Amino acid sequence: MSNLDKQIGDYLEYCQYQKKLDNKSLKAYRIDLRQFLQQSTIINVSDITTDMLEKYITTLNKEYKPKTVKRKIASIKAFFSYLEYKEYLEKNPFDRVRVKIREPVILPKTIPLYIVETFLLTIYKQRKEAKTIYQKRNALRDAAVIELLFATGLRISELCSLRKNDIDLFDQTVLVYGKGSKERRIQIGNEDVIKTLKEYKKGYAIEIEKCGYFFVNQDGQKLSDQVVRRMINKYSSIAAIDFHITPHMFRHTFATSLLEADVDIRYIQEMLGHSSINVTQIYTHVAMSKQRDILTTKHPRKNFHI
Repeated sequence: MSNLDKQIGDYLEYCQYQKKLDNKSLKAYRIDLRQFLQQSTIINVSDITTDMLEKYITTLNKEYKPKTVKRKIASIKAFFSYLEYKEYLEKNPFDRVRVKIREPVILPKTIPLYIVETFLLTIYKQRKEAKTIYQKRNALRDAAVIELLFATGLRISELCSLRKNDIDLFDQTVLVYGKGSKERRIQIGNEDVIKTLKEYKKGYAIEIEKCGYFFVNQDGQKLSDQVVRRMINKYSSIAAIDFHITPHMFRHTFATSLLEADVDIRYIQEMLGHSSINVTQIYTHVAMSKQRDILTTKHPRKNFHI
């Protein structure tokens, strides 16, 4: 094992047990650092130069999209900061590396509100017309999942990870553990949503108690994001919705709808669990119906008499 290989292993342990990074972050760090190790002939980390790092970044830019390149660079940069902190390096070669990667702005895709309504109506209709208890229970669970996604803007991973006590239907709040184990509490502001969640909780009480998670699958185990995606595809097909809907689009629609209703962007940032307002500001680009309303009613040209 090389000096560099061992230090990568030590750093990953440091990230897991001292920084307490989640499994997804650890997996990304592991992939990025192992790739860096494999493409380097250097054995000792002290032999790595700024020129080597710049050449490696050039290689990454040729093979990957900007977003992926930025992540891989961030992984390596964090590793070198750790080496400097541990005094394995006298001078960090990354200090002289200047990287500016222009990432294209991809606007979040939202679902028109009339389609969200149609989608929910389809689930409730399926529940009402279900011929078996099994079908009726599934439709109830599906309604609870989609209602909560749209009512709170949760990430699909956050929704599937909700424990049985994370949803307080008396106070009408959801305790969410987001990225980086950051906690936030979101209010459920609609009585119809609360009603559906109460019915679901009552109907699945045994499975929830046994599993420990709030949302469960047909086998009484924790609901997976794959099941939710299949669920969305199923009802999209039944409702004859002619474009692809993903779980994350409910989150985008939640945020954009609130922005168009004049909700302060900092409140939206807090509800979405974004660490930076810069991430939330992408929704200002998609609130076109609000922009149309402003320019139709507020622009001074409407008062001209020509």
